[in-house]
Amino acid sequence: MTKRREFIKKSILGTAGIAIGGMGLSSRSYASIIGANDRLNLAVIGIRGQGGTHINSWCSLKESKNIRLKTLCDADEQYFAAKVKTVVDKTGETPTTTWDMRKVFEDKEIDAVSMAIPNHWHALGTIWACQAGKHVYVEKPATYGVFEGRKMVQAARKYNVRVQAGTQNRSIPGVMQAMKFLHDGGIGEVFMSKGQCYKPRDSFGIAKDSTPPETLHYEYWLGPAPYRPYNEKHVHYNWHWFWATGGGDTANQGPHQFDIARWGLNKNEHPVSIFSMGGLYGINPAECEQETPNTQTSLFRYKDGKMLEFETRGRYTNGESSMDIRIGNTFYGTEGYLELDGGQWKAFRKRENKPFAGSDVGERPTDVMAAPGGSSHYGNFIDAIRSGKNDDLHCDILEGFMSAALPALANISYRLGRELIFDGTKEKFVEDPQADKMLTREYRKPYVVNDEV
Repeated sequence: MTKRREFIKKSILGTAGIAIGGMGLSSRSYASIIGANDRLNLAVIGIRGQGGTHINSWCSLKESKNIRLKTLCDADEQYFAAKVKTVVDKTGETPTTTWDMRKVFEDKEIDAVSMAIPNHWHALGTIWACQAGKHVYVEKPATYGVFEGRKMVQAARKYNVRVQAGTQNRSIPGVMQAMKFLHDGGIGEVFMSKGQCYKPRDSFGIAKDSTPPETLHYEYWLGPAPYRPYNEKHVHYNWHWFWATGGGDTANQGPHQFDIARWGLNKNEHPVSIFSMGGLYGINPAECEQETPNTQTSLFRYKDGKMLEFETRGRYTNGESSMDIRIGNTFYGTEGYLELDGGQWKAFRKRENKPFAGSDVGERPTDVMAAPGGSSHYGNFIDAIRSGKNDDLHCDILEGFMSAALPALANISYRLGRELIFDGTKEKFVEDPQADKMLTREYRKPYVVNDEV
């Protein structure tokens, strides 16, 4: 462990952009050399959990998109053997491995990176990748916080790379149909949208602080987060339930339905008012260290008075609507309402109890904005890299940031226990320095998101 920590200290970037930016890569010229017939080399950063989905998706696109999964990267080396075998079995090629994403960014053969890492790493990892001229697919939520989300957008634009946020609903044909139906006035003017995350979440227990396993590069895993002693209940997956690394299910599953809710409202701006309340119910705090709530209601109001609601329920609950929605959305308009569950949707006129339109009812929209080469979110990312156009991305980082800002703002309100008034133009709260401090965080040096990217 001592030798490993010394290596980390010696190899760490002094500031974001110095070492990465000094690699001799010009991202503008780098991006332009990728042609339709050139093979793209990819790396997956974060290979357990959702990272496995990334690996399988890229492997499945090897032939149709002419890509190669060259490198697997994870802070915990125990997963390498199994995931390497997966790639070999699916593609016949053996990927290289590294625990340090900076090694990936130094590799001039890598064209793009696919990140399924904890929320607290999304911004810095994306910014470093952009500075190295790599295109980025970053999991939801696109950003942990508002300040660093804006820096991700700035980095993508400055270095002229494609950055896709992993809100895959943007590429589901049924969802795209429903959004077009709403935007075309299918239920009149939409004045309110609702997102739901009803996932069962029981106690994950408690453990004493201990020594990290030899396979885990723990200080590096912490990255920008404040240092705390290793605890097995704070790392793999459980990091979602601690404020330093996650934001509960509101910022876990929630970003998918937040994104659809904002999309359906057709809002490309921040809300002006945010209020969120809830708590950790049905779990004995002495038997679980969880910091984030398992039940949370968040309310947002926009400048024109339109509303967005979001509910997180981790305890015993029913589904809602005629579709028994647990993970989905409902939209309310002046002429009716629309229910959306996965890729299925139904629209109801006024107080009628039978749908008049939907994925299985009546006429469907003919233009569903299908992506070149199919509706795959992963495939869409590859297509946009080759076209060199941000507009070809189904969820460009700006869209991802605007949606991820909603759960981030909700959690600030929840933690402060009061309504907040937000100036979306300045991306600051109105005369509220206490809340403003929570738009960013104190980064653990040298893992710093700087103002200049």
